[in-house]
Amino acid sequence: MGAEALPRAPYRVLMTTDTVGGVWQYALELCRQLCAGGHEVVLAASGADPSPDQAAEALAIEGLELHAMPYRLEWMSRPWDDIARAGDWLLDLAGRVRPDIIHLNDYSQGGLPWPAPVLMVGHSCVCSWWQAVRGAPAPEEWAQYRARVSAGLRAADLVVAPTAAMLDSLEAHYGPLPATRVIANGRTPLARPRTGAPREPLILAAGRLWDAGKNIQALTAVAGGLSWPVCVAGEARHPDGGDESLHPGVRLLGQLPRDALAGWMARAGIYALPARYEPFGLSALEAATAGCALVLGDIPSLREVWGEAALYVPPDDHDALAATLQRLIDDPELRERQATRAAARAARYTPEAMARGYLAAYAGLAAGAAELQPGVPATAPVSAAVAGAGP
Repeated sequence: MGAEALPRAPYRVLMTTDTVGGVWQYALELCRQLCAGGHEVVLAASGADPSPDQAAEALAIEGLELHAMPYRLEWMSRPWDDIARAGDWLLDLAGRVRPDIIHLNDYSQGGLPWPAPVLMVGHSCVCSWWQAVRGAPAPEEWAQYRARVSAGLRAADLVVAPTAAMLDSLEAHYGPLPATRVIANGRTPLARPRTGAPREPLILAAGRLWDAGKNIQALTAVAGGLSWPVCVAGEARHPDGGDESLHPGVRLLGQLPRDALAGWMARAGIYALPARYEPFGLSALEAATAGCALVLGDIPSLREVWGEAALYVPPDDHDALAATLQRLIDDPELRERQATRAAARAARYTPEAMARGYLAAYAGLAAGAAELQPGVPATAPVSAAVAGAGP
């Protein structure tokens, strides 16, 4: 993508991310677009040390500077000492980088004394997950999390979410927010449909198997009665440890590298995500661009993203899931029609469109900061090299 596609003055952005979920791919996708447009991004990653594949992916982005420390994330067990240490690390990094924009992909650091306007993205949260998955408010043990998230959201200059449904959830659980905006996620296709090659008779799913919000258990429950096999890619062990989740009846592919997952998506006839909780659903987007027909959980966020381009099932209705999957298996014309609809819908969720949305948000924040602090001189450029782990 050329710089002319993103007609904004160059920004220096300090962005946070984590290495253990979909936020990593979201952040790399956005960083790739911003850097290609002449902007500079310093990416601060927590959660765990980047894997070799993750480090290589970041190194391939010219103009991106990566820093990483394995601090625990706010939704993990006993995170608050690490959150405090991460705050000190991030402020030190901001002091050296002198960013124009702070782009936070977590909540707890929103109230730090940042030297630039703060954009905070609500990708998901424990309270909305608990309500959707458990059908009840998060228990008292999450009270500190709830307070920290609420304070962080209120401290931000702009709160962004990938769907209106997720934005509504944030306001429902944490009260009125400051300025808000919906900016849909975008994704570079993992794979394109294989020209002239028939789809293989298999159902694919991908996601964290330990996350009840993904509802892989529903596929486990119906797999034995389907005439196509069900294959699932994703991590089975929770990052806090514990036993791997068990999923008899499906073929577990494990945590696949990007190219391997792309190959499976290019082959599969159907992609199933009967989610109870999914604020956007990047994996469904990847599968749609690869040519899969979509069967998704009937929840507001997925309806918002996919409209009539998917078939929907109530997440806890196993009979409906089995019937819908078998209907697609038995009807090749319907399967092809739904795959075509999904691919057409997916074309609106591009990395370029996502980057334009964020650059418009950055421009508004930067203009407000300039009005408050006229005459602030330009800062020194940031090195385009990717830094090693640590501050």
